[in-house]
Amino acid sequence: MSASGSESPVWFITGCSTGFGRELAAAVIDRGWRAVVAARDPRSVTDIIERGQGRAFPVQLDVTRADHIAAAVAAAHEAFGHIDVLVNNAGFGYLAAVEEGEDDEVRAMFEANFFGAAAMIRAVLPRMRERRAGHIVNITSVGGLVGNPGSGYYAATKFALEGLGEALARETEGLGIKVTAVEPGPFRTDWAGRSLRQTGKPIDDYADVAGRRRAGIAQTSGKQPGDPVRAVQVIIEAVQSPEPPAHLVLGNAGMELVRGKLARLARDLDAWQARSAWSDNPVE
Repeated sequence: MSASGSESPVWFITGCSTGFGRELAAAVIDRGWRAVVAARDPRSVTDIIERGQGRAFPVQLDVTRADHIAAAVAAAHEAFGHIDVLVNNAGFGYLAAVEEGEDDEVRAMFEANFFGAAAMIRAVLPRMRERRAGHIVNITSVGGLVGNPGSGYYAATKFALEGLGEALARETEGLGIKVTAVEPGPFRTDWAGRSLRQTGKPIDDYADVAGRRRAGIAQTSGKQPGDPVRAVQVIIEAVQSPEPPAHLVLGNAGMELVRGKLARLARDLDAWQARSAWSDNPVE
């Protein structure tokens, strides 16, 4: 992880009012590093700022607003001179079977989860390119690799961010800028609690599939196996690694889901390899 001279690195973390963002900001500060602590309501991070004793800088940030992004990034550069690590964490979940999806809810989620993250990336890249150093961490989800019933639209936002990050990593690998997608499974954050939105138009035919999963997610909120305090320590280790991972799946449940997806994909590739090859007709 790059820092300027002997100075401690600067992390810019979005969505710090709860969950991974809050825990990560606290962990960064506790290591003696500096953090730009972003939240829609800066009052929600007052305790983190006080804990930082001058090493934590609060910014008001709604990632769906271009003016907030421009002002927050400018303020971060003014306060600390540069940004070493951008963590795109802000966002929320919305659960609905595909047919149950409500257009305004889906578009609002895309604005926060995907378009907001993309705008943040574009805002920090010029200075990172100039310094030939930086690391962009996108908090996606196991749902960015595996589509599950009842969360198709949420998965779509995270699949989109995964694709963007993979392309970005290839574009910036010669510029000293690294990109990591963090894919948590079920963790004890606020995602499945008060932050979670659900369809207001349930359809009976999906009750036993998408509906049951929605109910299960809500009922297990706060009881998930994943510990966000441990998770952020692994994220920090990954960023500090000489060879940071392109993908960091967190938690045993997440690992199991992703390995199952990879196995199914491999089976499809093998089963249809001959027909796939036949579809090529080289020009002579």
